[in-house]
Amino acid sequence: MTLRRFGVVATAVCALVFAIVCLVVSGALDRPASVAVDKFTQLVFSVAAMVSYWRAARRRRGVARRWRLWMAASMASLAVGLCVWIWGQVVLGVALPSTTLAPIGFMLVPVLGLCAVLVLAHGGSGTLPGHRSRFVVVLDGLIVVGSLFVLTWVSLLESMVRAWATSGPGFATVVAHPALYLVMLVVLLVSSWTHRSVRQLPVLFIALAGLAQSGSGWVFAYLVSKGATVIPTAADIGFMVCPALFFLGSIAPGGTARERTGAARLRAGELLHLLVPYLPMLVTGLFIVVGTATGVRLNPFEIYVGLGVVLLVIARQLLTLIDNVKLLDQLRESRERLRHQAYHDPLTGVANRALFRERLDAALAGTSPVVVLFIDVDGFKDVNDNFGHAEGDAVLRVVAARLQACVRSQDVVARLGGDEFGVLVDGYPQAPEEIGQRVLDALGAPHATASGTHVVRASVGVSHREAFDPSLTADDLLGSADAAMYTAKRLGKGMVVVHGSVEADLETDLGAERAGDR
Repeated sequence: MTLRRFGVVATAVCALVFAIVCLVVSGALDRPASVAVDKFTQLVFSVAAMVSYWRAARRRRGVARRWRLWMAASMASLAVGLCVWIWGQVVLGVALPSTTLAPIGFMLVPVLGLCAVLVLAHGGSGTLPGHRSRFVVVLDGLIVVGSLFVLTWVSLLESMVRAWATSGPGFATVVAHPALYLVMLVVLLVSSWTHRSVRQLPVLFIALAGLAQSGSGWVFAYLVSKGATVIPTAADIGFMVCPALFFLGSIAPGGTARERTGAARLRAGELLHLLVPYLPMLVTGLFIVVGTATGVRLNPFEIYVGLGVVLLVIARQLLTLIDNVKLLDQLRESRERLRHQAYHDPLTGVANRALFRERLDAALAGTSPVVVLFIDVDGFKDVNDNFGHAEGDAVLRVVAARLQACVRSQDVVARLGGDEFGVLVDGYPQAPEEIGQRVLDALGAPHATASGTHVVRASVGVSHREAFDPSLTADDLLGSADAAMYTAKRLGKGMVVVHGSVEADLETDLGAERAGDR
């Protein structure tokens, strides 16, 4: 069923249920007629839900089939319980609390529904891996259960337990019925935090049905504990709504929230995960504060349970703080890793052109001498052509490692592109030509890789600045070193040429003479 068609059906069902509730509660019918309309409406919707779940299970396989079969069994139990209840209360007039088989059928509904939720959860994909995350989910569940327990105990559960102790097994089943629905709701809520497969529209209607049934169940138990033999029809509203919600859950379109609405809609689910554990505690705290201010006295048991819930919240917050610290550390590491990737060559691990240019600008802004070496690996093309690009990459990594080894740690080695490297020496302790020769000697030895040994040479061009010169730019110094490197290549390769030296001037003069001859 499409979502639009389901919306139309859901609107019609809600309108019908609303009309029936108004008819039953309004008093337009006498009590026997109201009870008959109420219970037969529940029976019709429960049978319809059972048939719908069964038919949907027959058309599916795997987890989608199994959890619907469990829900079909749950609806069958509800239908049986309603049939027995109608026979005992309407036909035979059995007094409340009933000791017939009807309460057993009603109690099996949340138990079988819980099995359906567990099958759906464990058959889907989890979203919170790791033992700590699971422990946090358990803490959240305990906070919810503890808060609800304190709230119900202070408000009405304590008096009902006293009635339980004096009324026997009949009243025990009355209390167990809404309590089981409460357990199902907590498990469903916790499962929705950890498993995306539970975040489905059908499961939402199951949760709403359980909430409605549990609400009326607690009201029913409270009235019975006070000795009521006739339950007001208004207290039955949750019972009337529940089977209709189960039916809507049986026909609602499946699929996870991510599949239907995309990843953006799950933001609300994650926010709910953060807030829901504390909402019951907030309501419980407000209830206790108001009750204490109006004269309600708490016994030691209530105080100890309340303190236990507070300790659980403190433990939950400590784990959250620890996780936040870890997330901040991971964020810092991620930023450093991204920064390193942005300013370093991925093949050799040395600085890239952007970082080299940045460091050169910073060096030229100072007053210390600066030397720039422009290095071109001679014979690299032969390695690539004869042995492949993987072997050429291995040679480049060896060249980068040797360049780093022959300069100081504060000097910058960069891959400027292809087989070209640059070295920045800020505050050089030697003459520029001696630095270039040291680099040339380091690259002169054979380059051993995993696949063999290669002999490659290098042409080194050197430019330098001896004193602070505001007119000199990074492009000027790099251009001079680049020109000196090409001079070294034209003079025979495997040598060092310093910009402004005799070799460089001679090459410049020879180039001018050739141009004049042409």
